[in-house]
Amino acid sequence: MNKPALVASDVDGTLLDPSVQVSERRARTVRAVVDDTPFVLVTGRPPRWVPQIVDGLGVAGIAVCSNGAVLYDAESDRVLHRTEMEPEQLRDAARELREALPGCTFAVERSTGRARDDVAEQFLAEAGFHRVWPNRDIRVVERSELFDRPAVKLMVLHEDRSTDLVPAVEEVLGPRLCLTCSMGGGPVELSAPGVDKGSGLAAVAEKLGVPPDEVIGFGDMPNDIPMLDWVGHGVAMRNAHPGVLEIADEVTGCNGQDGVAQVLERWWP
Repeated sequence: MNKPALVASDVDGTLLDPSVQVSERRARTVRAVVDDTPFVLVTGRPPRWVPQIVDGLGVAGIAVCSNGAVLYDAESDRVLHRTEMEPEQLRDAARELREALPGCTFAVERSTGRARDDVAEQFLAEAGFHRVWPNRDIRVVERSELFDRPAVKLMVLHEDRSTDLVPAVEEVLGPRLCLTCSMGGGPVELSAPGVDKGSGLAAVAEKLGVPPDEVIGFGDMPNDIPMLDWVGHGVAMRNAHPGVLEIADEVTGCNGQDGVAQVLERWWP
């Protein structure tokens, strides 16, 4: 493609190396991009996990967070837009999944006005979810509290099922919620209908006046597929999920080999 008018990159497994750091080469390349072209982080992470990435890059801008459900301005530390599921949607989905797949446990991500506002109210889970997927950010709550407010993401785990959980959840819920996953062995992640990384990036590009065919995107996991489908040139990391490798326009080096920088240095050496 010609020199991109917008660059979009996933974070984990793509922009970050296997030690979850931004290499100096990648940071230097991203700073060169930002000098004349918008650069957008597109991640499953919530806003509270974005500032540390921005610090590593040395640049701040708009980030698409929570698989497209949240647009976050890292420079001003402000959530610009959120698309939430209502409590009734959350309760209905959880009830149906428990009935069809006994042993499911749940967590929710909520969005606040800034990255660190009310951190204890951002990531809530049942005790069983926390036991299967320990995370220091989780606040364990009773089931009645879990679904009493809107959320940008509903996460589902099962103690005895992992590889076959995605199709099982999809069979139960159908198209009523948008389903994906962002890590092997991690939870199934559910968003409001039509909300994914592609829709989130499209909203940012529209505000900037950049058409899809002038956007390049980088990713490695199934939650990146809608973004790589939407952009004019989708690049998969060599360490990517097979489904991502299949749909990508190009495959670059692994995230441990500065694969993102390898491509971007064609225009920003």
